[in-house]
Amino acid sequence: MSNIDLIIKKEISLEELREKIIKGYDITKEEAMKLVEAPLEDLCSVANGIRKYFCSNIFDMCSIINAKSGKCSENCKFCAQSSHYDTKCDEYDILDKEKILEQGKSDFNKGVLRYSIVTSGRALYGKEIDEVYDAIETINKETEGYVCASLGLLDEKVFRKMKNAGLKRVHNNLEASRNFFPKVCTTHTYDDKINAIKSAQKAGMVVCSGGIMGMGETWEDRIDMAIELRELGIMSIPVNMLNPIASTPFENIKPLTEDDMRRIVAIYRFINPRAFIRLAGGRGLLEDKGRSCFLSGANAAITGDMLTTAGISIETDKKMVEELGYKIELKED
Repeated sequence: MSNIDLIIKKEISLEELREKIIKGYDITKEEAMKLVEAPLEDLCSVANGIRKYFCSNIFDMCSIINAKSGKCSENCKFCAQSSHYDTKCDEYDILDKEKILEQGKSDFNKGVLRYSIVTSGRALYGKEIDEVYDAIETINKETEGYVCASLGLLDEKVFRKMKNAGLKRVHNNLEASRNFFPKVCTTHTYDDKINAIKSAQKAGMVVCSGGIMGMGETWEDRIDMAIELRELGIMSIPVNMLNPIASTPFENIKPLTEDDMRRIVAIYRFINPRAFIRLAGGRGLLEDKGRSCFLSGANAAITGDMLTTAGISIETDKKMVEELGYKIELKED
């Protein structure tokens, strides 16, 4: 029997692990795998305690706008916007900057502190770069909100340009583990994702990155991705739950349960104790809309509509998180 087998078989004390994490310890993959079998209520309770220790009761809430929709060249099997699948999603080029500004002002006025411009496609090209630059610059001039963006696989030069416009945070999901990624997408690679994230970081940007749960991946895949995010220094981690879209290859996958999502966010909290773990796409499929996950280690959310699916209203989310004792607050990057 190997040393790893002995570690996995050994009973793990959640409280002992919590104390080690509080003292600065990074748990190993073997320890994280053991959490898959830990009693759910105990696991979630300890994860919530870790969250309170490192993040207090600060809750990070953001909204997004689908600023360019459909006609995407990439074949991500979960996505309604891929041109490879006949999903009948809306298709349009970059929205006018006044439209992007209008929604941003509305969301900020409702209490959202971060607002993200999201564009479909592998990357921005040509005049699209200038159009998004202008939109970011306009929002920064006319509001006091925090502007983020998800713009695809850009290089360091373009990221620097966006930073000059006032962009402070870039979103680029890994989506899955290195092992599982080829089962999700074949038109770009996991290393393309990693390179884009590192290019944004080299340009001085903060990066938000996570993935989608429930695509057929294993627990080991989920944990591998969480550890990769830790190694990349990611402090905002969106945890999406697959919302099966008709006419995509993943349309018949059964959605995860509330308990599945609770265990995922709890384990992600053990692995990334200081991060804001953000419930994102698919949250509306949960009966409690994520409430129990916010007591299991998650402390952030995307609110309002998603890209091609309906979300939960800002007002409803604000009421829920405040009832849970959170304070919606912007923690500067």
